[in-house]
Amino acid sequence: MSHNLLLLRKLVVIAVGMFAFGYALVPMYKAICEFTGVNILALGEKEAKGSNNARATLTNTQVDTSRTITVEFDANARGPWQFKPAQRSVQVHPGALTTVMYEFENVQDRTMSAQAIPSYAPRQAAAHFNKLECFCFNQYTLAPGEKKQWPVVFVVDGKLSKDVNTITLSYTFFEVGAKTPAAPVATLPQAVHVGGGA
Repeated sequence: MSHNLLLLRKLVVIAVGMFAFGYALVPMYKAICEFTGVNILALGEKEAKGSNNARATLTNTQVDTSRTITVEFDANARGPWQFKPAQRSVQVHPGALTTVMYEFENVQDRTMSAQAIPSYAPRQAAAHFNKLECFCFNQYTLAPGEKKQWPVVFVVDGKLSKDVNTITLSYTFFEVGAKTPAAPVATLPQAVHVGGGA
């Protein structure tokens, strides 16, 4: 019985010691980091305490501000409706999040469903043009005369080849479920009969 009681006491002491060590770890870590200057967060916190109006400014280190790429926007409509970008081009830095709006209007007197398909020029830019939000992901149904605006949210990857300075993003908007016109029927020339005798 006394052996079990002794073991229980040892386990309680170890548990309390571990809890105390874990509790003391945070201030110890801050003190060591401030002393060695290893933790930049601790130094920033110290500077913020030094002045009442100090604000931590967060910068996206993935944005390459040394490089600018022109992104041009194109719109093609396969049908009687209006489809265009709100702006024709933007200047972006690789890694920067950018939003551009596209406008669509169903000018027909009937309801229609449509979808857009994107394409890129130059072709190698497609692998480095990351769309986070795009109307091309879905089909849309629009009533007669209905107008819509849809965003395209994208990031150009910094791994894009340095010799690419301009990217063209083109959308073709087509009606879903529309009848496809029949293929033209080829007419064969009539055979010429050559008579050989009386």
